[in-house]
Amino acid sequence: MPPPPQEPEPPPEAVPRQFRALELGMSLDDLRAALAQDGLFSFRGERDVSFLPMRQEALVETTGNSFIRRAHFQLAEGEVFIMSFSLDPRLVDHYSVFTRLVSRYGQPLTLNPLEAVWEDGYTRISIERPLTVKYVDRVVFDRLREEARTREAWDTMLREEFLAEF
Repeated sequence: MPPPPQEPEPPPEAVPRQFRALELGMSLDDLRAALAQDGLFSFRGERDVSFLPMRQEALVETTGNSFIRRAHFQLAEGEVFIMSFSLDPRLVDHYSVFTRLVSRYGQPLTLNPLEAVWEDGYTRISIERPLTVKYVDRVVFDRLREEARTREAWDTMLREEFLAEF
């Protein structure tokens, strides 16, 4: 007698843009409020917020309680575009996080000894070594990277023009 047909695997979930109440695209005020209300973090308010005046960016760095050692949030134009969580390897291991991500989001698009990456056109999530889970808004990140390349090309051209004066 043939074995009974197996249930098909459910499709993987979409790449997430959120961890708990923290979400890519949220404002600095919403980020502050979410961190202050979440017992997983030891957010100290303004002491954990830094501003980069040249680029209209803010950085938020806070310690975590239990599973999260540190959390970093990078904002551009007032919105979170990178969230990075350094986990405590004494309490959670790389393999457990990796297998959980695989079970929810399918096999990673990129897998090497340093990182595993899941992404779509809008969001990138990775687990990196040392044990860090990172969420990136791809649209904002790619735009900022292109602006940096343009700035670098402009600076190179200005340098060459200056050197040509000698």
